[in-house]
Amino acid sequence: MSLVESVYRLTAKFPDSERFGLVSQMRRAAVSVPSNIAEGAARRSTSEYLRSLSIARGSLAELDTQIQIASRLELSTSSAGIEDLLHRTFARLNALLLAIEKRSIEARSFESPTPNPESRPLHAR
Repeated sequence: MSLVESVYRLTAKFPDSERFGLVSQMRRAAVSVPSNIAEGAARRSTSEYLRSLSIARGSLAELDTQIQIASRLELSTSSAGIEDLLHRTFARLNALLLAIEKRSIEARSFESPTPNPESRPLHAR
C-alpha cells in the first residue's frame, strides 16, 4: 500500500501530457499489486493464491520498467526512494511466494496415500 501511495505522489508531479500515458499505466500497475495479493488471499486454493501472487509480481516488474522509463525521460527527479520501496516489495513478495510454495510441497509430502486393500497386514486376512 505504501508503494501505491508513493506512485500516486510521484506521478502527480508528471506533466499533464502524461496523464493518460505513463501516469495511468504506473498507477494501474501499482494498484494491481496489493489488489492481486488480496484477491489471492481470499481464494480457496493454494494454487489460485500462488497465481495471484505471481500476477502481483508481474505488476511489480511492469512498474519497475515504467519507473525506469520515467527516469530516462526525466519526468521525475527523485525516484530513488520509490525504487528502494519497489525492491523491498519485490523481496517481500518473493519471500511470501517461496514460503507458500514450500508449505504446499511439504503438505503434499505428508499426505498419506489412499490405502490399498490388498496391502492389509497378514494378521487381518
